[in-house]
Amino acid sequence: MHHPGPPRFLATGERTELAPRDPDPDGRYAWRVADAPPGSEATVGDAPVTEFTPDVPGRYLLGLDAPDGDHLLTVRAFAASYEGVDVAGGSGTAIRDRDAGDAGDAPGGYAARERREGDGRPRVRVDARVEFDGDGAAGERDGEAVFAATPTPNPESTLDAADLAVTFVVDDRDVESAVAAGRTNPRDALDASTDGRELRIPLDAVPDRLRVHAVAVARDSGADPRVSVADAAAVERVPADGRPAGDAGEAGLTPDAPDFETRRLNDPPEWTEGASVYEVFVRTFADAEEGETFDAIADRIPRIAALGVDTLWLTPVLGHDGKPHGYNIVDFFDTADDLGDREDFEALVETAHDHGLRVLFDFVANHTARDHEWFRDAYRNPDSPYRDRYEWQESGEPGTYFDWELIANLNHANLDVRRFLLDVIDEWAPLVDGFRCDMAWAVPDSFWRELRDRVKDIDREFLLMDETIPYIPGFHEGMFDVHFDATLYFQLRQVGRGAEPAASVLDAVDQRAEIGFPDHAEFLQYIENHDETRYRVECGDAAAAAAGAAIMTLPGVPMVYAGQEIGQRGRRDAIAWDHAREDVRERYERLLATRREHPALGPAGDLARVDYHVASGDLTERPIVASGDVHPDDVVAFRRRDGDEDLVVVLNFAPADASVAVDLDHGERDLVTGAECVVADADGTERIRVGDVAVVPVDSE
Repeated sequence: MHHPGPPRFLATGERTELAPRDPDPDGRYAWRVADAPPGSEATVGDAPVTEFTPDVPGRYLLGLDAPDGDHLLTVRAFAASYEGVDVAGGSGTAIRDRDAGDAGDAPGGYAARERREGDGRPRVRVDARVEFDGDGAAGERDGEAVFAATPTPNPESTLDAADLAVTFVVDDRDVESAVAAGRTNPRDALDASTDGRELRIPLDAVPDRLRVHAVAVARDSGADPRVSVADAAAVERVPADGRPAGDAGEAGLTPDAPDFETRRLNDPPEWTEGASVYEVFVRTFADAEEGETFDAIADRIPRIAALGVDTLWLTPVLGHDGKPHGYNIVDFFDTADDLGDREDFEALVETAHDHGLRVLFDFVANHTARDHEWFRDAYRNPDSPYRDRYEWQESGEPGTYFDWELIANLNHANLDVRRFLLDVIDEWAPLVDGFRCDMAWAVPDSFWRELRDRVKDIDREFLLMDETIPYIPGFHEGMFDVHFDATLYFQLRQVGRGAEPAASVLDAVDQRAEIGFPDHAEFLQYIENHDETRYRVECGDAAAAAAGAAIMTLPGVPMVYAGQEIGQRGRRDAIAWDHAREDVRERYERLLATRREHPALGPAGDLARVDYHVASGDLTERPIVASGDVHPDDVVAFRRRDGDEDLVVVLNFAPADASVAVDLDHGERDLVTGAECVVADADGTERIRVGDVAVVPVDSE
């Protein structure tokens, strides 16, 4: 279906791209504004892929005349003052439009805390359930699909949850399906709704799938609204000959509702709650002859699995221009000759699966190499059939970022480009377990939304991870599951350099909610990757040990970059396997095992601050005095807990052991090493003795 997808929630003045889905490059597509709030003069362009900017608050209906019929898309616009809370109010537009020469926005020029004025964005969670009244007409059961929204104020807001409003929008695709099937229009329920937290839709209006989206709206007296990232849930009919009864629990069915399934649409795959990622820079990971790299990586899979990780991220494996990083792609449908053939790659993936590892494919959608056949034909040739498939500067050079001279930005407004990239998705997604999406900020949101629906309709557990620096809360709105946390990365580097106190890593984690990420978003936590200097080279061994422990004990998905676990110092050099530091590897094995065995350390565990004191017997002393090689700012303690377990974590970035008094009753044994770690000073104060990290159970009350 060519329908453009889910509804959009925008600020007035914010631009969004509109595109038909699953396009036929030879098809005819025409947009129109079918309905708009009073006073609006907003228009759409003439091209199949166009842009729309709401000019007054309210509800818009945009029409798309496509080869498969006429489609409507709802755009809900709010007054514009909340735009400053996020980049372009939740889209990547402002990032894509920035000055490519601005070094502060380049990879590595990570932003610190984002500036905000007034209350920040609230958050919202949408859940669905089915309530039955009894038997209805033939083939139906009376009852309602109930969509319940739970709004939460911004952590820095003065508002309460009761002060927040909720705006629901029924997915236009499902309105279209319901009407086509002769059902009651589910959108009618919006007019009948009297409860601002629930939307009730009669079951006879529910088509095969009914999706409802909602945002939370915070309004201060006399101020324009602050609007959350949207969330969504669905009610789906289960065919009579569908899911076996034994699968009902996994399917989310209830005993009273055997013919409906409910699910949340923006939750990451369940397996990511315990996931840990291992990044392989494929061209230097294994010492291999030309064309034998996939086999050589496969040979090392047992060793990777033994480390304790469960997800393998491979940097690009496709045909490229000869540059060692592989991101300049010339053939999107075949593997690189220097790595091996397609069968070798599939065998590598199978080997990973056999050892319990999921595989992430590095998907490049922003550009091709300039050696790509399209570009070679189009460069300096205005008559080339491929000319419109690229962005061009006035100078005649292709569009690019950061003075990258060997790539050319694709023109995503071209239907041939869209069709091509969707075919690339269809080629590789069935083989792997997820995509790590390169330069996600540089690709229009409409494409990512289509990618998500395309892969999730086939495999709900397919993972989508964005490389977007700095991260953008709106990218969790029907696009990605897990987000690169460059903010935490940057802060851990600052701590390791001695530029910021260790406690500031907690501020970095808190920022996720403060800038508007919903609670169900997840984050990739790392201290190294193929683009960055090794942490220990910049900050030393002691800080590297603590930083590695931080990503394992803070709430998120930890990542180990190949070589990090053996003390590798070169960023993209051949891995020095013969000179591995086994003490470093053993430390990572213990950390990963501790995280697996104690889910409170994972994304679902709560994070809380605790009172702690370093190298002092007086719990009231201020300021705390430094002692020897340990400064109080080198240490941070925090609490992790879930319904089953309560833990205190102490991180020490200093080159010497620290003694830390924590204002909690706790045990005496470190869960990471299994050794006793509590000592008492001359005054009898109990302290946790910590080298790089200690994880200690909190005594239950």
